[in-house]
Amino acid sequence: MSDRPYDVVLYGASGFVGKQTVQYFANHVSSKPMRWAIAGRNRQKLEAVRDAVGVTVDVLVADSQDQSAIDAIVSQTRVLLTTAGPFALYGNALVDACVRFKTHYVDITGETPWVRTLIDRYHAQAAADGTRIIPCCGFDSVPSDLGTYLVIRHLQREWGMPCQQVNAYFQMSGGFNGGTLASALNLYNSAGVAQMNEPFLLNPSTSQIQAQNDSLRDGKAERDRDPQIPSFDCNLNTWIAPFFMGPVNTRIVRRSSALHEEWQEPYGPGFTYQEYLKFDEPLAWLKATGVTAGLALFTGALKQPQVRSLVQPILPQPGSGPSEQTMNEGWFSCELVGTAVDGRKMRGLIRDQGDPGNRATVKFVCEAALSLALQTDELPGGQTRGGILTPATGLGDVLAERLRRAGMTIEMNSSS
Repeated sequence: MSDRPYDVVLYGASGFVGKQTVQYFANHVSSKPMRWAIAGRNRQKLEAVRDAVGVTVDVLVADSQDQSAIDAIVSQTRVLLTTAGPFALYGNALVDACVRFKTHYVDITGETPWVRTLIDRYHAQAAADGTRIIPCCGFDSVPSDLGTYLVIRHLQREWGMPCQQVNAYFQMSGGFNGGTLASALNLYNSAGVAQMNEPFLLNPSTSQIQAQNDSLRDGKAERDRDPQIPSFDCNLNTWIAPFFMGPVNTRIVRRSSALHEEWQEPYGPGFTYQEYLKFDEPLAWLKATGVTAGLALFTGALKQPQVRSLVQPILPQPGSGPSEQTMNEGWFSCELVGTAVDGRKMRGLIRDQGDPGNRATVKFVCEAALSLALQTDELPGGQTRGGILTPATGLGDVLAERLRRAGMTIEMNSSS
């Protein structure tokens, strides 16, 4: 792949998040020996983005449904980064080409039923070739997945024992962009939405049913089920509620755990992961209850086709999103608590300024692509690891260190 003209191609570069990836690359890699280009389906829009950002990079054009045109782009790059969603509609040709041309791949999807189809179609071939196909490299699901991995490995190094459980607790401020909402609506319009409730949806095909059976047999099925009600959490001494991204992030973390188990690098026997929204006083109980009720009403409404058809026109449309001020003033915090098999607690924190759905997502996915392009030899598993991977299994400590250098707070501390 060293003979290819580009190290990274940014596909979907004229979209709302795509434009931000171009700006991120312009700010962070223009002075380095990086060969990158932007791509999408509309040359005029792509050239407008390039000119607005003020970079001199090549513009490559291909509609996501035109496999031969996609092949022409993918065959020229070592890494493909795409922000063009909904990915179930616009991502298939890209992944197919990346597997055939052995091009590493990252995206920002949270569409777990689509990721399941990628596992079934491509994991074996990508694993055999050492091609890293890594979906969910945005706010879904880097803090959850990478944070869990870091807490567990720190716990294992410090105390020399397995991890029994990790819980993550989120707080955030920011706005939604139209592309994210379009992906969510497309998911509810598809048959895949029925799979969303399967806690081990993304586990390796050989262990998916086994994981479900083990969960029932070991009496931990309740801990693997998505939370439905608010509760008081003794770890944080405050009220928590179900997190609307939990049905995505937990599946990614469980896939990481299952893959590490296959590779003889286990998290711990009977390991469980769950995540929540955290609320601070005053009125933490009332906030947790209100958010839980609102989430239940919203998801219930989205399941009704008539309601979806009514709300879709009034929601932000693809290509639109929050203001610069909203994105800059936004923030997120992910607190993690890992419990060792002897009951001791290891705490972790991932936090950054900038709204999670845009600023943080862009930093996550761009640094993921740069990890693949610039630090291939340092990635977990060496050059032979491939497959439909996760941020933790495909990028691990390399991504964590890059994020730290990019200004993100990532800390691990033992608390008991």
